Order: sequence, then C-alpha cells, then structure tokens
Amino acid sequence: MKPENHPFSELSPDFILDAIESRGFRVDARILELNSYENRVFQIGIENREPIIAKFYRPDRWSQDQVQEEHDFLLELASNELSVVAPISLGDTTQFKAGKFMVALFERRGGRTPLIESESSLEILGRTLSQIHNVGAAKPFLYRPSIDVDDYGKSSRSWLLEAEFIPINLEKQYENISNELISRIEDKYSKYEAKNIRIHADCHLGNILWREQRPHFVDFDDSRNGPAVQDLWMFLSGSVSERSRQMTHIIRGYLDFREFNFGELALIESLRALRMMRHSAWIGKRWDDPAFPKAFPFFNTEKYWVEHLYQLSEQLEIIEEEEEGISLNV
Repeated sequence: MKPENHPFSELSPDFILDAIESRGFRVDARILELNSYENRVFQIGIENREPIIAKFYRPDRWSQDQVQEEHDFLLELASNELSVVAPISLGDTTQFKAGKFMVALFERRGGRTPLIESESSLEILGRTLSQIHNVGAAKPFLYRPSIDVDDYGKSSRSWLLEAEFIPINLEKQYENISNELISRIEDKYSKYEAKNIRIHADCHLGNILWREQRPHFVDFDDSRNGPAVQDLWMFLSGSVSERSRQMTHIIRGYLDFREFNFGELALIESLRALRMMRHSAWIGKRWDDPAFPKAFPFFNTEKYWVEHLYQLSEQLEIIEEEEEGISLNV
C-alpha cells in the first residue's frame, strides 16, 4: 500500500479539528502529534481550557465492542479511585466515529517517565498494580482477546513465514527454533497454571507517568485477558540478582492488596518469548504504515533476522534451563 493510500493519510489538520469540533469543543487550531505507532494520538488546543488528547484508532484493528471494553475497564478503575487516564464521557458514550476512525478523547495529564529503582517506588508500583488487578479480576473481557500461545506464538510464526519478510536462507532456521520454542512454552503453560484476568498487558515504563509520588497508568489500548505476572515482569531490568530484588519489592507491595500466584513466576521467560515473536509480526503487519519503516528501519534486513533468531535461541535455552523462575525474598 502506498503511503498516500494508507488510512492514516486522511488525518489532515482540518479533518482532525472537524472531528473534535463535532463533539462540541471549540478548538484553537493547535495540534501536536504525540508519539504513537499503533494509533494516531494528538494534543488538541481548546479555547479557554486545557488541551485534550484525541486518539484516532487504527481502522480494522479493534471492533467497537472491543474499544468499549477498554473504555469500560478504564472507567471502572477510575471509579475505584485508581490512577489511570479514563476517556472523556461524551453524553452516553466514550467513543465516536470520524470517517473510518473510531475516536476517543482524554484529559491531558502531566508527569515524568519514572526511574523506579528505590524499594519504596517498587512497592508503590506493586500496590497500584494489585488494586488494578482486583478490579480486573471481577469479570473477564468478552470481546478482547487473551495472551496465549496460539495468538502470540503460533499465529505470529505462521504469519511471518507466509509474509516473506524472513530471508529465504533463514526461513528454515526460524521455523525450527520457533517450533521448538512454542513446544517448550506449551509445556510450561501445562505445568504452571495461571488464571487470566483483565490486565493492562503492555505495562512498561513508557506507559507510566509518575507524579505526586505515585504511578499513573496510560495507554490501555492493548489491554486483554492474561496472567497477573504479565503486568509485572516488564518493569524488571539488569542482572538476575537485580531483577530478583526488583520483583521482590514489587510483590511485597502487591501483597498488601491482593494475593499473588507465585507459580506464575515460572512463566516470565515464556511470556517474554511470546512478546518477542508477536513484536516482530506486529511490525511486519504494519509495514505499509509509513510510521513503521521510519521507527524500525532495520526490520526488513537480514541483520535484524539474524539478531532475532539469536534472541529466540537464547530464550529457548533459558526456558529449558530454568525451573521455577525468578527467586524472591518476600
């Protein structure tokens, strides 16, 4: 698809401002595009009030019911006084159509990307996540998907092998490694049962604003059913001992408000591998969007796939060698 024919090419300044004004806002023509690949997100200047954030969803990714489940989850969390950025209610709805786009509006929230290193910050993070999960556990998503081996692993592998992004000389190696990796992950899932609840599912430091001594979670676009540990492990970094220290304090805080299934710790490396596989397929599926070649210029090169295969091989070794996952001192 040529860039000028991509759906997001329709988002001219006039189109964006007309969409916002159609909901009763008086815009002042200030538009600032924010950093977002999956959707398009803009800060819109509004006369006589703070700017708002307008999110134009990628066409054909989510259904109206799936978007509404994201919004309803955010509204539930906000009603429980949890620190999330919920969509603005527009009469009896939180979304509207503008051309082929579903659109939602949000209040602008300030904050900084956190440096979560201290024990107290890690425990605050754990306490907040446990309260989010308490709400998430009340009922499942009915329309949004789940994190599982079929969706993240098998479908990603199949799509990549059919899409001809992987160099021919590396296809067989990718097929062999991915097959073996999926088999080992399935073994882990069968051994360590995890209960799926509604989770953020894309919980990393880029999706947190830290202010007033607590985290404010943003971007629930990828929210789905999954194990609680998925929202914890992506905050870990550094050596094995450092990751163990970080997770110890996150779970100490988590236990203040919710029980934690320690068996899920054994799934961390499997979840990491599934995310790696899905990430590559995600970039490939979006390659006709001009934003993606700019953001991931090395994706469509042999060097990328050599490194990706090396990373998958490393994950396979880790999963084969580990027993019960990261050790803690809770």
